[in-house]
Amino acid sequence: MIPDIKKRALHRTKILEGQLRGLEKMIEAEEYCVDIITLSLSIQKSLGSLNKLLVENHLSTHVTTMFDAGGQTREKAISELVKIYELSKNRGD
Repeated sequence: MIPDIKKRALHRTKILEGQLRGLEKMIEAEEYCVDIITLSLSIQKSLGSLNKLLVENHLSTHVTTMFDAGGQTREKAISELVKIYELSKNRGD
């Protein structure tokens, strides 16, 4: 993993961890629904940021190597990217 991306991804996971703990406390305390939903949506946005970092790393490292290898390895990279794309479009937003 690219060191800068790793650092940023780990930082993002720490933020998400705190946000999830906060969401759990809000639900337990039966806080106002709109406030809970707002935090939940913020968490989803944070997950999107994390995913973007991970895709950036994958493209910069693994995919580059896989394309250079050619053949079945290149086809596998394409298949993985299509799968990620499909998953991102079917998130239920």
